[in-house]
Amino acid sequence: MKIDSGLSTENDFHDLDTLTQRSRDLEISGFDGMLIAEMAHDPFLPFMIAANETTRLEMRTSIAVALSRNPMIMANLGHDLNAYSKGRFTLGLGSQIKPHIEKRFGMPWHGPAKQMREFVLALHAIWDNWYEGKPLSFSGEYYTHSLMTPMFTPTNSQYGRPKIAVAAVGPLMTQVASEVADGIILHAFNTEKYIRETLMPNIDKGLAKSQRSRSDFEVSFPMFVVCAEDEESFEQNKRAAKQQIAFYGSTPAYKNVLDCHGWGDLQPELNKLSKDGKWVEMANLISDEILDVIAVVGEPIQVAEKIRSRYGDIVNRTTLNQAHAPTFLCKQFEIIRG
Repeated sequence: MKIDSGLSTENDFHDLDTLTQRSRDLEISGFDGMLIAEMAHDPFLPFMIAANETTRLEMRTSIAVALSRNPMIMANLGHDLNAYSKGRFTLGLGSQIKPHIEKRFGMPWHGPAKQMREFVLALHAIWDNWYEGKPLSFSGEYYTHSLMTPMFTPTNSQYGRPKIAVAAVGPLMTQVASEVADGIILHAFNTEKYIRETLMPNIDKGLAKSQRSRSDFEVSFPMFVVCAEDEESFEQNKRAAKQQIAFYGSTPAYKNVLDCHGWGDLQPELNKLSKDGKWVEMANLISDEILDVIAVVGEPIQVAEKIRSRYGDIVNRTTLNQAHAPTFLCKQFEIIRG
């Protein structure tokens, strides 16, 4: 199992020196990959610095918003970063939700699963042209790409196409990811039981459509982790995790995870409290039992052993962010990797 971390705080983006040091620190600490999510800043630009400052660290957007762009723009971004990093870049894509696509980005919304599937297929068609010399002739319901001249074709193609990973929550997007992408990014609000019983069968359905097996596909799971060196910090991390779990649990899209464990009645309770602005009360509804199932909780060696025993046979990479993966947990990386 590979272990990623990333730029997780606003301060990480403030200046070039910080970005440079953060990239170096992640590689020195033994992380396999560096993640950047598209939040308040562009998710692509920092990788130019990281590519120059590291030699083995993989670079992954987790995620960049696909549907706010078009496939040609994303194909260029993916190609350039993979070329500059000498084959270390993975284009992690997410759909976002309708209000953000339409009202924040001013782009059309056609339904996430169908549009994402076509978006990724269009990327493949563009890269087939660039890397294999196939004619560019993609005509879909939402995207059309039929013009490519030598002037606009990248020539630094020795590192090939970047990998694509698609973020998925529901069964339809899970099947899309496993049909057309190289990997899937699971949501943190998941459990071992739900992944095994619901998500993995849908991954198998998508892989069957593309005539591939699980060995051809990468599953990434940025799980909740509660771990600390002292009791006070542990309780703070525990409280923060319960708060975040309560927030996700209030959303109808994640009710299926709660239903899987017989906790479905909790979702409308959390939803009501969220609408009333009762954030502290929401966290109080997340019991230690629920926390232990959704998150990996314990001392460093316990956390490492739990990650390996729960997910070692189904998850190819996980994410341990700076908040819960300082030096003391990095010492347990070999246990997690197995």
